[in-house]
This record gives sequence, C-alpha cells and structure tokens, in this order.
Amino acid sequence: MEQTLSKANQLWATLQELAVQYGMRIIGAIAILVIGLWLSKKITKTVTKILRKNKIDETLVRFISSLTYIALVAFVILATISEVGIETTSIVAILGAASFAIGLALQGSLSNFAAGVMLIVFHPFKVGEYIEAAGVKGSVEEIGVFVTRLLTPDNKVIYVPNSKLFGDVITNYSEREIRRVDMVFGISYTDDIDKAKRIISDVLGSHPKVLKDPEPMIVVSELADSSVNFAVRPWVKTEDYWTVFFEITETIKKRFDAEGISIPFPQTDVHLFQEQN
Repeated sequence: MEQTLSKANQLWATLQELAVQYGMRIIGAIAILVIGLWLSKKITKTVTKILRKNKIDETLVRFISSLTYIALVAFVILATISEVGIETTSIVAILGAASFAIGLALQGSLSNFAAGVMLIVFHPFKVGEYIEAAGVKGSVEEIGVFVTRLLTPDNKVIYVPNSKLFGDVITNYSEREIRRVDMVFGISYTDDIDKAKRIISDVLGSHPKVLKDPEPMIVVSELADSSVNFAVRPWVKTEDYWTVFFEITETIKKRFDAEGISIPFPQTDVHLFQEQN
C-alpha cells in the first residue's frame, strides 16, 4: 500500500513538473500565435495603406498585401511551433523541398506570374489602351496576375499569357494623346500635281478633327508604275484616328471626282508590232 502511494506521489510530482515546464511553453506559444496573427493583420493593413498612398496599381497592391500577410503568418506559425519545443529545422527543409517541387511543376504559371508583376510595375500599357503584342491586337480589358485580357474591334476576347506579352515587342497605340494618320493617294500622270495637292490641303484644313499643330504633311512620295502617289500625314487626337482616316479617304475621293482628278488603277500597256515578211 505504501509502495502504491509512493508511486502515485512520484507520478503526481512528475505531472506537476511537466505542467510547469511545458505549461508555460504552451501558454507562451498561444500568446505568440494570438499576438502574431494580430500583428500580421496590422502590418499588412499598414503596408496596403502605404502602397495606395503612393498610388501603386491596385492589382499590385493586393498581390503585395497578400504575399506580406502569408509570409508573416508563416513566420508566426514557425515561432509558435518552436516555442512548444518542436524542432523547426526539419519542417523548414520539408517546406523548402515541397516549394521547389511545386515550382518545377508550375514553372509556366510562375513565369506568367512573374511577367504579370513586371507588367504591373513597369506599366507598358494600361486598361483601356489599344496595343499590339504577341501577334494580336486589342484594347486592354484586364491585366491579371497570370493572363491579360484583350478585346478586339470585332468584339472578340483574347486571353494572352503574361510571359508572352512581356517577352515580346509591345506597340501601344493609345499611350500618346495624338497620332499621325498615314495615307497614300494616287493620281494619274496626266493630272495636275499642284491642283491635286491643293485639293488634299483644302480637305485636311476643313476637317474639324485634323490638328493644325503639328501641321499636316502633303508630299509626292513615289512615281509608281501607274500613278503619282502623295504621302498624306495629318495629326489627330488618338481617339479620332479611325474617324479621320475613313472620312478623309471618302472626302478626297469625292473631291477628286468633282475636280476631274483621276485615281488610276494598275494597268499595263501592251504594244503589238507587225513583223514585215
């Protein structure tokens, strides 16, 4: 009986010792977890406010905020586990190996992700602008983390991987406020060059959307096989490009017809010679 009581007392003493030793660790771990998670949210909110105050793109703000929160929470969890007394070195090694394996499996997606971040940071184009890249053209509807969505003039939606966009030459047609409209008009070799030039100048000068500064350029650019070609280069606001292009083309055709200026089509003169016997 005395032996049993002695063992019970030893067990109780051991339990008390363990409770004192590990109880404080558990309480400390819980404190680290609760305070750490609270601080993670506060720090993330602060980072978000700073980024928005500096007018960083909203997509990049969300990405950095999420990445910051995930990194802080991961640190808090590791600190909590370490406080309990569990060795974290092996856990970090396992996570590193898992991350490496996932990185290899998602290599293409990570490439698109990295390119998406670079597009957001460097701003080669913005939502609403008309661009040409990766063999396609369209207005930018959304710059995503992995893909960018374009809308074509005929209302087709194109999803382009960001890695292809960032790795290709990007032509931004909408970045500048004004654009030059490049047109070519041909007249017959028998027509009056000065008269044709005056008609073109009148048409450009009377169009309300053609800018006076920079001044339009009208020059003879080529003596082609069937025509004398004029290079016509008016400047317009970017949003008026196609309106001016179509309206000027139609108006010059009508004015040439009214003024007796012909627009020749490609033709070949064939000369027949009769051989004398």
